[in-house]
Amino acid sequence: MSGHDHAHDHSHDHGAAGSGQLKIALVATAGIALIELGGGIVSHSLALLSDAAHVTMDVVALAIALAASIHSMRPANERQTFGFARLEILAGLGNSALLLALTVLIVVEAFQRFMHPQLPEGTLMVAVALIGLAVNAGIGIMLVRSAHGSLNLRAAMWHVGGDALGEIAVVAGGLVIAATGASWIDPALSLFVSAIILFGIYKVAREATHVLLESVPDHAKLPAVRESINHCDGVVAVHDLHVWTIGSGSYALSAHVVLEDRRLSEATAVLNRITSAMHDDFGITHVTVQFECESCEADERVVCTQVEPRSREPVSTSGT
Repeated sequence: MSGHDHAHDHSHDHGAAGSGQLKIALVATAGIALIELGGGIVSHSLALLSDAAHVTMDVVALAIALAASIHSMRPANERQTFGFARLEILAGLGNSALLLALTVLIVVEAFQRFMHPQLPEGTLMVAVALIGLAVNAGIGIMLVRSAHGSLNLRAAMWHVGGDALGEIAVVAGGLVIAATGASWIDPALSLFVSAIILFGIYKVAREATHVLLESVPDHAKLPAVRESINHCDGVVAVHDLHVWTIGSGSYALSAHVVLEDRRLSEATAVLNRITSAMHDDFGITHVTVQFECESCEADERVVCTQVEPRSREPVSTSGT
């Protein structure tokens, strides 16, 4: 099986698991939104109503993430030759933008509450927020266990985490309001929650941007990758080396590798060693290598067909 096939199987299995978890998170989050909406209306709590709106927008974001997760499992075709794995990356970036807009609304609402404080029924606020917090805790635990390999799931996790922090703020604010009537505590906690959410946005958006810019993954720095290839028996030198991320947990490499003049069967053995090293050392499953040699006979057609040894116009032998 080729490296590309391994990468596709890995992304397909991971995407299937992620889709199931996102479906559970979507249904549970929609339930929280309805509960908080009802609780906000009954308790006359602007905090609960605002959090219900926040959760409702997260329902939309989770729906986008679910659609991206399902479509990312589609096989490659003649136009999208790497498949659709980066739909997850685009969804993660889109979710971050949506979450940023929601955070701005929360901050604006917090300042409005400072200027025009309202005193809702604190006890009912706490009860409703605790229900939402319990459900979000369950969703969060489920996502944390599998979000490591998926940017899309991590973005969803930050949405759920933002909801949970919002509910903690509502619980704390409701308790203080019920005990002292100090309604200013609620908007102050909202600003704290906004800061936490912004940190999550920064992390997800930074990683998504690195992927779209085809930056080298953190775990596969170029010097280490080059050294690993150079250590493969038969390799003389490496240049034009590129390593990038295709999608969550799927990495690709291309390189020009200089060999001594040798037969194609021997070059293939070197290619197998390089492919194995990249998979074992860095988890890179899509490897493409162009072989070159410093000097070849004019009639030699094993690896390259250089007319002049220094022309550097080899015929490539690629492996994936």
